[in-house]
Amino acid sequence: MKRTIFVLALMGMLVGVMPVAFASNSAQRVSVTGEVIDTWCYVTEIMFAEGTAHHQCAVWCAVGGIPISILGEDGQVYVVLKLEESESNVSNPASLKIQSHNVSVNGDLYQRDGVNYLFITQVEDDHGIVNLTHDEYGIVPFGE
Repeated sequence: MKRTIFVLALMGMLVGVMPVAFASNSAQRVSVTGEVIDTWCYVTEIMFAEGTAHHQCAVWCAVGGIPISILGEDGQVYVVLKLEESESNVSNPASLKIQSHNVSVNGDLYQRDGVNYLFITQVEDDHGIVNLTHDEYGIVPFGE
């Protein structure tokens, strides 16, 4: 009986300490500037996933449910899980409009297991597509 009470007391103490242990996973308010990228092609390196040379494919991936990310000026990739007031990130029309654009955003950053997750509350600035053209790559994927 004493052992059971001891185990229950120990479990109660651990449950009380757990919120403190997980506090490091709480959101951090951040501003991020960088290019909206196609997460799948960027991470897998199947295709070049930046700029206008990849714009249409990036739109198709986003429509298909692949989350967009931001390749920050700091070299970090931020997976976008929510964009402004949208209830859904999958095929979000707002995400399609900024695909391949260079943007500055504000939001809440969560970091877990080396991955940056971003809940964007506001797109502050949209510079449009500023990164490379098909001509610079010699690529014309959809003909002249």
